[in-house]
Amino acid sequence: MVTTIETGLARDEASIYRELSTLDCPVFVVRDGQGVAVTTGERAARGARVLAAVPPLPPESLGEAEFRRAHGVAYAYHAGAMANGIASAAMVAALARAGYLASFGAAGVVPAKIDEALSRIRRDAPGRPFACNLIHSPSEPALERAIVDACLRHEVRCVEASAFLDLTPEVVRYRVAGLTPGGPANRVIAKVSRAEVAEHFLRPAPDRIVRLLLERGEITPEQAELARQVPMADDITAEADSGGHTDRRPLVVLVPEFLALREEIRREAGYDQVVRIGAAGGIGTPAAAAAAFALGASYVVTGSINQASVEADQSEAAKRLLAAAGVADVEMAPSADMFEMGVEVQVLKRGTMFAGRAKRLYETYRLHDGIESLPPALRAELEQRIFQRPLEEVWAECVRFFTERDPAQIERAEGSPKRRMALIFRWYLGLSSGWSIAGTAERASDYQIWCGPAMGAFNTWVTGTYLAAPANRHVADLAAQILRGAAFTGRIGQLRLAGVRLPAGCASYVPSPLPGGAP
Repeated sequence: MVTTIETGLARDEASIYRELSTLDCPVFVVRDGQGVAVTTGERAARGARVLAAVPPLPPESLGEAEFRRAHGVAYAYHAGAMANGIASAAMVAALARAGYLASFGAAGVVPAKIDEALSRIRRDAPGRPFACNLIHSPSEPALERAIVDACLRHEVRCVEASAFLDLTPEVVRYRVAGLTPGGPANRVIAKVSRAEVAEHFLRPAPDRIVRLLLERGEITPEQAELARQVPMADDITAEADSGGHTDRRPLVVLVPEFLALREEIRREAGYDQVVRIGAAGGIGTPAAAAAAFALGASYVVTGSINQASVEADQSEAAKRLLAAAGVADVEMAPSADMFEMGVEVQVLKRGTMFAGRAKRLYETYRLHDGIESLPPALRAELEQRIFQRPLEEVWAECVRFFTERDPAQIERAEGSPKRRMALIFRWYLGLSSGWSIAGTAERASDYQIWCGPAMGAFNTWVTGTYLAAPANRHVADLAAQILRGAAFTGRIGQLRLAGVRLPAGCASYVPSPLPGGAP
């Protein structure tokens, strides 16, 4: 019997899969006297009739080359921020060393800890590019300013701006303070889910904000003039059905909408610079990443799947819950940072009662004017089942917390029972993620774990492989497997369009350990 090795032609499932997995070589589907076969060898293909062919597609060629060049990375892949430092300094450094862009999760982190984390990333990944999250904080503007101050102080050249509904002086300050005649030194990746918000970042900074910054002496006259010539963002991530802040938009609708809006504004404004459009939300498998690139995304962004990685600053208890999640095990719940506005975040439902309890607090806030006006039975229920302590005791903790972090919060609550109630309720919403990160056993039913359906899709994909165990989920390896699988899936798609029907066992990428964790 003539073997595949001898002929260079693959006919059985295992051999065909191996040929398709050789991503840096072209693939030929051929017919000879023995039937149809697959090969990566041009010499073997010459002796048969070529039915279809696809070019090499290594992981580093996916997405837009300009994204890789502008950010100084090897791959069109971004690990998005996860608040409270879950996207830790260790995670960012590990990804940066492997050639990926990653954002430190600065949202909810006190300024001193942000400084410490940015210093650590620079130490552990010297000379490597990385980003820091800048989250819109309408209830805590001091936190937004502190993040920008830290990024400018540490010369962090990229921020991931998330949860913005409109532009604020702080995100404009970061962008404009880095403008030079040679171009923007400070890059902005805006993560948004609505066209009207994307438009803010596709256009230059508003004159009113630029004038304010100029009056404060926070930018120069030259920078104020340059601000009129460039869009606010270098990249806009279309955030679909993701964990945390999300509008749960379909990715197949959102990415094309943003691409069309980008072109419309670019033609109108006459920009030389093209704002790149990326894709986030639901990116937990190679098929999802391949689909995003096929839609025209310049890069892909992962989030939920990284929270269960070794490097994530999340407790082992929470990682076990995440590793057991299915696609439908998520739910929307009120957010801590935009509680009064009714904004929600997507969280893990399985194994925790947080979502239901958070909704109960928001409904109480909406119907009552302050904790003093709560019916005795309702107040007792909240104190016993949710807070597990008297509400006045919770308020005393709020005073201590905000006195150190943002005293203006307490000042605004004086004389406003409704705002005081909001701060008390936000105490639970804020600490619930901390209990998850710390693995506080007695509050396990209150864990707030931000999570989207991508987590469940990832778990299904890796079932029966080495990545099924959270202990094996190193974040750079996850990135490598997603991109390698996306390239594999992309080539399968090209062959299908050419009319090729492959054996079922060859059509899906199965993760297996890669040397050094690189694609």
